[in-house]
Amino acid sequence: MSSTETIICKPTPWFMLRALVIFLMFGFFAAWFYMDGTTGYRKKNYEFYLHATFEKATSAFSKMQADATLTPAMWSDFASQQTIDFPEDSTVLPAGTQLPMPWPEMLWDYNKVKTLQHNHLWTEYSGKNRHAIKPVEKPYDAGKIEEQIRVMYICIGIAAVALFFLIRTIRRRMVADAANLKTPDGKTIPFSSMRVMDLRKWDGKGIAFIEYETAAGMKRTRIDGLTYGGFNQENGQPAEVLMHHIRKNFSGEIIEYGDEKTED
Repeated sequence: MSSTETIICKPTPWFMLRALVIFLMFGFFAAWFYMDGTTGYRKKNYEFYLHATFEKATSAFSKMQADATLTPAMWSDFASQQTIDFPEDSTVLPAGTQLPMPWPEMLWDYNKVKTLQHNHLWTEYSGKNRHAIKPVEKPYDAGKIEEQIRVMYICIGIAAVALFFLIRTIRRRMVADAANLKTPDGKTIPFSSMRVMDLRKWDGKGIAFIEYETAAGMKRTRIDGLTYGGFNQENGQPAEVLMHHIRKNFSGEIIEYGDEKTED
């Protein structure tokens, strides 16, 4: 409020904070889905198949040991010729994955594998190579990976909308002087042209509607007290001051809660 004749209602911190939180939240989600869709899920698939190789190696060792006398040289020769069972669709794996890929050299070691503790071997290997200690229970297919990218675009869209309203609103004002009401979208409405004021949502939601007459016919505008001005008592309840000023200069029909006329 700049003076007794001119009232200026700026965007409220409540609205600005809400728009900012939505922008940041969906921006974070977009980044999260982007990482999952481009590298995250592929890396988890890589770890899944790599982890399965450790179990396969100990199983093969146990079977070879039972069928014949297994020497370290025999096991090393066998293991060095084996490859990881990656899926045929290489798009579900990280870019640049070596195909075919031999078993990790740790699994060539007779003394390590003979313990038949594939989970202990994996814990040691994953710690050295910065893999997940507990891989996913099942791999992600190409459709699931593509789904992350689609959701990413949805989040980007929502974040962009929130940013648009944030930038647009921060520059707007609702102004009332001695003769006119200037709406946030730039319209100037003389008090003398106002015919109907609907206040049924003002007390509950801080929203009012004004019908006013123009050369092109009747128009309708919305007053959003929660977005512009606000009702904070510490700040003097700017939206209520604005409404009081409008009502003081208004001479048409006022619809308040409980009136028989239904809402348009």
